[in-house]
Amino acid sequence: MNLLLAQCDPKAPLLDADSRERVLATLPGWTPDPEHKLIARRFGFDNFYQVMAFVNAVAEIAHAQDHHPEMLVGYNACTISYTTHSRGGVTLNDAICAAQVSALPEASGA
Repeated sequence: MNLLLAQCDPKAPLLDADSRERVLATLPGWTPDPEHKLIARRFGFDNFYQVMAFVNAVAEIAHAQDHHPEMLVGYNACTISYTTHSRGGVTLNDAICAAQVSALPEASGA
């Protein structure tokens, strides 16, 4: 499945540990947080203007997919985390959005 072209499914089931590992292997920089049942990645930038451009691009993805991340925004970095609250953990929807965020031109930092 090409995650960049996929659409989120409101009925997506939780990923089991093996599936989550396989999916995360295709998403460099994204790490699981089993305690909080999410995946996350920090993106670094040169300045706040670049961070905000990135945040706005992430908002476009969230709107298009109707799947919204938590974002921690700072002067030169933004940490994005995904979980599917209605399922209580990580689903394919989280991986789809993570892949699309990673593909953003602004998403070159770490």
